[in-house]
Amino acid sequence: MHQANVCANSATFHKLLQALSSYNNMKKIVIAITGASGSIYAKDLLDKLVAAKEQWDELSVVMTANAKLVWKTELDNEAYADYPVKFYSPADFMAPFASGSGQYDTMIIIPCSMGTLGRIATGISNDLVTRAADVVLKERRKLICVLRDTPYNLVHIRNMETLTLAGAIICPATPSFYSKPRSIEEVAATVVDRVLDLAGITIKTFRWGK
Repeated sequence: MHQANVCANSATFHKLLQALSSYNNMKKIVIAITGASGSIYAKDLLDKLVAAKEQWDELSVVMTANAKLVWKTELDNEAYADYPVKFYSPADFMAPFASGSGQYDTMIIIPCSMGTLGRIATGISNDLVTRAADVVLKERRKLICVLRDTPYNLVHIRNMETLTLAGAIICPATPSFYSKPRSIEEVAATVVDRVLDLAGITIKTFRWGK
């Protein structure tokens, strides 16, 4: 009887540790969508994060005016407004992730325009996107910049170097093809799934060698 109680208590304790670990691993994520081409990447990322809501505690979005225009131009809709997440204006410096005390651990800028990249690299916090990126870097948290523009000039390359040295992850929106994607959505997913991997979100996706 005593041994059975010990086993039961041990199992309960193990479940409690798992629950605490899961709670501690819950993420606070901010997604910034800027005016570069590549709205399909932002859409796929939002779709997959909403589907993986058990893995994050807070998901916030800041979207520039140009991003909304590009989204409508490329995707023929304004469906960004339909996502069950909280949107913030680029002028809203009262957003929780505008301060390190907000404790957001991950920021993904997708797509990240070269103008946005340059302002972050030079410490110009002129809107909520660049301020939030500055906060993530100073707090030594994870900043993922998904660049779509090509080709690069020397200014772009040096800005990427600066942010890499500051701790950011530069993730160009360069698709892969070994999974044999059959649609533009599947091509875009090869980029977005890599971004989700970098952000620490568990997903089912093509894995090389498996």
